[in-house]
Amino acid sequence: MPGPLAGIKIIEMVGLGPCPFAAMMLADMGAEVIRIDRKAKPGAANPFPMLGTKFDVMARGRRSLALDLKHPQAREVVLQLAGQADILIEGFRPGVMERLGLGPDACHARNPKLVFGRITGWGQTGPLAQAAGHDLNYIALSGMLHAMGRAGTPPAPPLNLVGDFGGGAMMLAFGVVCAVLEARSSGKGQVVDAAMTDGSALLGAMMYGLRAFGSWNDRREANMLDGGAPFYDTYACLDGKFLSVGAIEPQFYARLLALCGAADPEFTQQWSQERWPQLKAKFAALFATRTRAHWCQLLEGTDACVAPVLDMAEAPLHPHNRARAAFVEIDGVTQPAPAPRFSRSVPAAGQAAAAPGQHSAEVLADWGWSSEAIESLKTAQVI
Repeated sequence: MPGPLAGIKIIEMVGLGPCPFAAMMLADMGAEVIRIDRKAKPGAANPFPMLGTKFDVMARGRRSLALDLKHPQAREVVLQLAGQADILIEGFRPGVMERLGLGPDACHARNPKLVFGRITGWGQTGPLAQAAGHDLNYIALSGMLHAMGRAGTPPAPPLNLVGDFGGGAMMLAFGVVCAVLEARSSGKGQVVDAAMTDGSALLGAMMYGLRAFGSWNDRREANMLDGGAPFYDTYACLDGKFLSVGAIEPQFYARLLALCGAADPEFTQQWSQERWPQLKAKFAALFATRTRAHWCQLLEGTDACVAPVLDMAEAPLHPHNRARAAFVEIDGVTQPAPAPRFSRSVPAAGQAAAAPGQHSAEVLADWGWSSEAIESLKTAQVI
């Protein structure tokens, strides 16, 4: 595949959530990523039935090798692959890879330059390291969940974007690429410990700075960026659809008022925080008088900082997203395109997700196994 990471070889120990997302990002950028899937157990329950199908978007762009990791020969296969790879990434609880005989020490014995990327919720160390958890728990510990939601209601789960993908997967992808660059000068690999609690806290760096400065209130919906400000919120329109308004700067706010015909003098009190509740009510009443399409025709593309709140059926069809090809279709499945953009080493979305083990023999042949060795692994039910 083309892209800025072309030539980088990565082993992905398949798990759920953030590890596949990080692997997708790396594969999107042109790295050769081999998914090490577990051999399916007959009759085993599958809580995520789209996994292993073309609808498993986060598995795109990689080939799959399925192994019985409890078999000694399977462990040897992984170690031999690690001996040729630049990066290995895994998302198991701390100690699982060691118990499989595939921890950093074992892998570095085969390849001292290997970058060993680990993604967990709590991190490899600390009193919670061995506890189960999910995205919501990790962002709760980071301080970020407390800031999300409306006043007088419990904090609102922001999908699993902040912990799994932003604070977890993206930090892992960034970390292993950093470590590969360092290994080129030092000749030594290292372990990258990406914890979703750490990453989620880091995503809140600006808010922590504002709070230390005295410009952030711990009450929800009481700040400029959490829905407290009338000029930074979402509003229902006449047809029940929603509009996002982000007119923070005075000149943009003035443009919003002018285009909306908001002549009430109270609207000019943009930074009178004690008036924010009343101003929000006035904006809500104003936007409820027309449909979303009306407001978009009037405001979208201007310096009023307004955009429609699109659902996932609408977003790929929006003219801006279509013009930038922000969504692609792979094997009939519409999905986000690789990002960010590059002027020269342009990445391209790869093939649809592979079924577990779809490329087992092909991968091993490409990575140096003989046909006799591959047949032996098949006979022993290792692959």
